[in-house]
Amino acid sequence: MKIRTFILGTIAGAGALAALAAPASAYVACNRAGDCWHTNDRGFHRGWGVTVHDDSWKWRGGRYHWREHEGRGYWRNGVWITF
Repeated sequence: MKIRTFILGTIAGAGALAALAAPASAYVACNRAGDCWHTNDRGFHRGWGVTVHDDSWKWRGGRYHWREHEGRGYWRNGVWITF
């Protein structure tokens, strides 16, 4: 009985480790002015002019600037708008 409990515990532990090892989903959001930042949200209002890309997205050219900010929101005219 103890061996069976040990095996089941090992399987459960391996499953938990596999779930924790999955990469976090993140996106890169960019506005029309070229300000880009990391986000977990894909749902930006179309009127805000924000385009959301996968985290692996790479920009070409020099029109983009990287900005970061804590919390939920978006960049507009160089100002962080919180929502």
